[in-house]
Amino acid sequence: MLKIIIFIVTLDVFFGFGAYANTRPVGFHGIGPRVGFTINPDQVHLGGHIDLGDIAGNLMMQPNLEIGFGDHVTTIAPSFELDYRFRTDWGAWTPYLGGGIGPVFYSWKSDHPYKHDWSSSSWTGLGGYLQFGIGKGSSASSSGHFFLEGKLGLADAPDGKVTVGWTFGN
Repeated sequence: MLKIIIFIVTLDVFFGFGAYANTRPVGFHGIGPRVGFTINPDQVHLGGHIDLGDIAGNLMMQPNLEIGFGDHVTTIAPSFELDYRFRTDWGAWTPYLGGGIGPVFYSWKSDHPYKHDWSSSSWTGLGGYLQFGIGKGSSASSSGHFFLEGKLGLADAPDGKVTVGWTFGN
């Protein structure tokens, strides 16, 4: 009986480690650029992000900073994002869903067509995002990856964003 229990525990431990072999521990896994288009305000945005690994199976942390230019407004939007990847295989195209939250800083030029409606030339709000995307990395789970994502803005965030980016991994 003791041999059966030891055998079952050994199998559980062996397969348990196998189940988590593809997860990436929390910590620095890479950094990279991002660029895209923003809707309302209509802008081009660029920025960067940090890959902080997985806090749970397939749940990736990727805080970022995007700066938007155009439509007589400059927008600065840092965001803390969590994304759920539907596959653990980084070498395959992997869809993901997620969301983010962070402050959004708006600053408009003196020639902004709606300036007379506001008493100052800047404003700050709290923005939220629902996002969806697809990414592909190399087969090694710790190396970089490419992604294409769309965001739907909530509250004080821009109405929509389309972004492409690359993470340079270690």
